[in-house]
Amino acid sequence: MILESLPALLDAEPALDGLQGRHHATLAVPEPVRAVVLAALARRSERSPLVVAVPTGSEAERLAADLRAFLGEDSVELFPAWETLPFERVSPGVETMGLRLRVLHRLADPADRPRVVVASGRALVQRLGPGAGDQPPILIGTGDVVDQTQLVADLVRSGYRREYQVEHRGELAVRGSILDIWPSTADAPVRIDLWGDEVDRLCEFGVADQRATVPRAEVAILPCREVLPDEVVRARAEALIAEQPWGREQWQRLADGEVFDGMESWLPWLVGEERVLFDLLDDDALVIAVEPRRIRDRIDDLRADEADLARTLATTWGAGDADFPRLHTEWDRLLAHTGAPLWMFEAVSSGPTVDSVVATGWESGGPHGETLTGRLAGLLADGYRVVVAAEGAGSADRLIERFRGDGIELASVALDATALPPGGSVVAMPLERGFVLPGSRLAVLTESEATGRRRTRR
Repeated sequence: MILESLPALLDAEPALDGLQGRHHATLAVPEPVRAVVLAALARRSERSPLVVAVPTGSEAERLAADLRAFLGEDSVELFPAWETLPFERVSPGVETMGLRLRVLHRLADPADRPRVVVASGRALVQRLGPGAGDQPPILIGTGDVVDQTQLVADLVRSGYRREYQVEHRGELAVRGSILDIWPSTADAPVRIDLWGDEVDRLCEFGVADQRATVPRAEVAILPCREVLPDEVVRARAEALIAEQPWGREQWQRLADGEVFDGMESWLPWLVGEERVLFDLLDDDALVIAVEPRRIRDRIDDLRADEADLARTLATTWGAGDADFPRLHTEWDRLLAHTGAPLWMFEAVSSGPTVDSVVATGWESGGPHGETLTGRLAGLLADGYRVVVAAEGAGSADRLIERFRGDGIELASVALDATALPPGGSVVAMPLERGFVLPGSRLAVLTESEATGRRRTRR
């Protein structure tokens, strides 16, 4: 895709050359340009994967979205944190757990590792469930021979809930030779139509009318729960009945192999040694901490809140002075799980020895207070490549007409083009943030920055 060619234009940035080969490094990178800088580093680095830690979950989502535009959809994974609070007797979202399990599985497979994993500090310091990521996805394609009874049993053991009709992620339904399922990481449910034991047809279907829509050649079905009552969990729960009788009701349900809402809240009691995502990284990975002080502060606040909550609940649940195990480890302890190099991205340079990528966003305006049109005209006159990232094909045409009315000609470039032309162009590919990079003579403007309308995000 055309946006995948942009990171190559950052070869002119001298600050990036100084990072190569270093085990510890600090670089000042303004927020608007972080995605394209990270994409350039992923492109030139021999290390894989790049694990990018950011302070918040929303920042992780925005950064991952832009990185996918620059590196390709399959090259970037988002590792989300649970939406639930520690000890809260509510299960995290099925999609959240499915995405986390997909990342863990891909990291454990050298042939399928993503180039970049983006996560908040909270997601990274969260302890993993026993066996999380060990179960590979169930792959089903047209023409495959499938034992329907065994498949349904395997899906139920993976955390899927059998219903009369599929309406939500993590549900499955069986009607004769048809099996409907909504995989934990899929945007739409899938219908598996069997002829005997052979998969005759695969297609997505609509939840509202249950009608088939888009044909599929294959579907990958990942587990939808991070805690499942396997033999290890059941044995540990059985031991807890005697060790910590205050939680007998929950321990008994787990020991009996039940799958119930909120079972993930008991994860800290069910794991032995501490296990985090960094345990799946080898020394060939690269860790990049974006604004590490903010990451550390948020983790410290999270752990303090968790400790306060643990003390309160110990009394409420009749556990006396029991020291509840914690779901989240410390940031410094996290780094001890890997020998991979650690680089840090600061918002601004902290001293003369810290290299900086010189860049600005569009909200800051031009150096002389120009209008947007004047700034674009000036950049084009100075020989910049200017790319306007539109939300879709229709708005791309409107942007071309709008800027033409202001005297600025922008060429329409197909998304699958392999090279970026000189001058100004418009591509139908949504981005979260635009930027101006003087060192690379490159400027990217998003549609929301051009129109002043906020993006509608999924």
